[in-house]
Amino acid sequence: MTVTEPVAARPSAPLPPLAARAAAAKGSAVRDILAVTARPGMINFAGGLPAPELFDAEGIAAAYRDVLAQAPGRALQYSTTEGEPALRTALAERTTVRGLPTGPDEVLVTTGSQQALSLLATALVEPGDAVLVESPCYLAALQAFSLAGARVVPVPGDDEGIDPDALDALVASERPKLLYTVPTFQNPTGRTLPAGRRAAVAAVAARRGLWIVEDDPYGELRFEGERVPWIASYEGAGDRTVLLGSFSKVMAPGMRLGWMRAPAALRRACTVAKQAADLHTPTVNQLAAARYLADRDLDAHVVRVAAEYGRRRDAMLAGIADALPEGSTWTRPEGGMFLWVRLPGSRDTTELLRRVVEHDVAYVPGEPFHAGPPDRATLRLCFVTQTPQEIAEGLRRLGRALRD
Repeated sequence: MTVTEPVAARPSAPLPPLAARAAAAKGSAVRDILAVTARPGMINFAGGLPAPELFDAEGIAAAYRDVLAQAPGRALQYSTTEGEPALRTALAERTTVRGLPTGPDEVLVTTGSQQALSLLATALVEPGDAVLVESPCYLAALQAFSLAGARVVPVPGDDEGIDPDALDALVASERPKLLYTVPTFQNPTGRTLPAGRRAAVAAVAARRGLWIVEDDPYGELRFEGERVPWIASYEGAGDRTVLLGSFSKVMAPGMRLGWMRAPAALRRACTVAKQAADLHTPTVNQLAAARYLADRDLDAHVVRVAAEYGRRRDAMLAGIADALPEGSTWTRPEGGMFLWVRLPGSRDTTELLRRVVEHDVAYVPGEPFHAGPPDRATLRLCFVTQTPQEIAEGLRRLGRALRD
């Protein structure tokens, strides 16, 4: 009998490294916090989550049932990359009614407005290009532009938002590809850019040559004050502004439906990028949304949701002074989902969070929302996910944690 000696395993060659942009990319601080704070009993002011009990679950379910009963072959089939015609028509009509004349062919349906940011980064940004953002800025936009290799530059501002003069100077010195802004009920601060500044931003873009990406996921959630027109509607901005919208905050985030209204050449480039990313947004979701818009009154639903969110904002404002240390400041948004807080002195809210979660309450530290040097004493509170009673209890816990 012949015994075969085992052959020594040869060492494996190392694998090629990750792309530099992937290796350098940071995860979402909000997603990381949500994973930590998912335990029962936690009052979580960290997520930007709509209140699930306010979803029109019955109306949405009926829309899906009707679509699957009446056109199952179409609903379960591939679709065009640009989006289902019925949905694009409905979106164009809603945009037109709100003061920005729009045709269906000007709309590209996306898998959430977050995908629109990725498509725009692919279509516009070369590695090393400058991209201007608000300070602080929606952190998933920072992720999208950083993954594209952009050099992300914050624009100075104040309590009213971007400073148009500072924007003008940065466009001249940095020669950026685009400005990204959430001008209405901004994430994370809740502030709204006034009409005069919107006009000034549009004028800078027209004079200097600049794309504006105007993200508007929260604009319909107004419970106080008067609506401010989109930047896209101001003189000089029409041929250089991409308007992004979403059903995530007014219908349901799980449907993952967003859209962009963009000039033709850029829209075509984003369509090609979307073909490479996912071919198209799920057909059944698009058709269900179109059916919902045809059969239900979304505007009336949004009015009801906004009214409840207003009560929840008031509950947070009523208790926040007692929860925070003396000398703290915070915003008072007229809509949307968020308050922005600054604690006095040099407190570090990232370090404080470790102690705060032990009291079964959570927030998002302000650090990851900054493209430049962060203000570590800041934090974001979401006021829409909990009831007024839960908000009051959460603020009591937060106060105890900060005092301890």
